Amino acid sequence: MIFFAPVLEFASKYWIIGLGFFSQGIFGIRMLIQWYLSEKEGKIVSPIIFWHLSLVAGFLFLVYGILRNDLVIILGQAISHIISIRNLQLEGAWKPTPLAYRVGAIVLPIVVLAWFIQSVSLSPNLDPQDFLKPVFIIGAVGQLALNLRFVYQWYYAEKEKTSSLPIGFWLMTAAGSILVVIYAIFPPFDPVLLFAQGLGLFAALRNIQLHYKTKQE
Repeated sequence: MIFFAPVLEFASKYWIIGLGFFSQGIFGIRMLIQWYLSEKEGKIVSPIIFWHLSLVAGFLFLVYGILRNDLVIILGQAISHIISIRNLQLEGAWKPTPLAYRVGAIVLPIVVLAWFIQSVSLSPNLDPQDFLKPVFIIGAVGQLALNLRFVYQWYYAEKEKTSSLPIGFWLMTAAGSILVVIYAIFPPFDPVLLFAQGLGLFAALRNIQLHYKTKQE
């Protein structure tokens, strides 16, 4: 057992990182589809598949955040999950999905969050001073910006009665991504966040360029 302990620890660590990269791969596919369709239309578009992929990837990344005890990730994914469901409702694409899919999308995040809250309340290692560290504050502000972009998008979608990704969404994505990249670089180094927000920043800048290019034409 002593021989296998380091092997099991290594496998556990990289299994979690693998889960993070897998979820970000789905996020990346989501962004590539949105980017491709936006390039094709010559303007920013919000396809339904964008929100379905957001739901799946968001849940997996929520689990990743819980396994890493990262409150920045957990907060962000909990909020964006709700907004993804609402966008599918606005597009009339929520009810047509299978009942099992809808139930799972609602119940599973609640279950894992309840488990996390219970485990935190029982943990003797939780130090409130960690929340005051500059790096945590940078990450929290960056994640707040990434969360608020969906709140803003939600408001905009409710106002227009259709799912869309306005320019403000991409400006907030760019700002939040920069801050979260900084957070990811500092210990404990998070390669998943670094990759995800680096890709997100690139996509945001391209959508911003598309928006202003359309305005000039």
